[in-house]
Amino acid sequence: MSIMFSVIAVLSLISAVTAHGTVSGIVADGIYYQGYNPSMQYESPLPIIPAWSTPTDLDNGFVPPSSYTGPDIICHKVATNAQIDAPIKAGGKIEFQWTPWPTSHKGPMLGYIANCNGQCETVDKTTLKWVKIDELGLINPTGATDGYWASDVMIANNNSWTTIIPSTLAQGNYVIRHETIALHAAQSVGGAQNYPFCFNLAVTSSGTDKPVGVLGEALYNENDPGVVYDIYANTLPAYTIPGPTLYSAAVTVTQTLPAAPTGTGKGVASVKRGVSFQA
Repeated sequence: MSIMFSVIAVLSLISAVTAHGTVSGIVADGIYYQGYNPSMQYESPLPIIPAWSTPTDLDNGFVPPSSYTGPDIICHKVATNAQIDAPIKAGGKIEFQWTPWPTSHKGPMLGYIANCNGQCETVDKTTLKWVKIDELGLINPTGATDGYWASDVMIANNNSWTTIIPSTLAQGNYVIRHETIALHAAQSVGGAQNYPFCFNLAVTSSGTDKPVGVLGEALYNENDPGVVYDIYANTLPAYTIPGPTLYSAAVTVTQTLPAAPTGTGKGVASVKRGVSFQA
């Protein structure tokens, strides 16, 4: 089988699947950075991008609750470290651009960040401790069919979601983890669908805070009330967003249609203490 045929086959498979999705790119401080696509594994040389690689996610699929205690829940299936970082200033905005998301896949939007305490290119993902910096769940139980959810807001804003990097964070290298949990099959244990995606960030900051986070394999339990939930109930009960408590310095963003990026970047090497950089 030729490399070209392999690429075409992968792209055909991906385009044929419409019930799932991925984060196709990010915009950090106004600069666009390419996300990962499984077809990239057939390119030579391999592209160097701030997105963590997920070459086995050929169906734009999800991580099931049965994998909550394993490494796949951290940054998706068999995810491997990105080899470059997207620069951003603490207090800045990062926009996650999703592939078209199905309206039936309703659920919360969540954001986490973890300090690599060194280079994120080589960090062991199972040692990363995640701090929740963003969350939104059920907005209006009667606002739309099966309720109006954070995922509906993402869809309404051209399949995008914006998160602010807290200004209090200490300067350093971080992995940001962005996720939605689709609840359309979550009436019973094991039915939820997690879609986590990770990117490396080099954060410049005058802040000093290093909040304590939670290991990825301890973020959720398959019995959590926000993981087992019936969106088709006649009257939707209150929704408890799963995961740890929101970071005290997290900033809630009013989601709006994002502006076009001001440029395109490739990323930078890891930020060092006291050293600034440019995109």
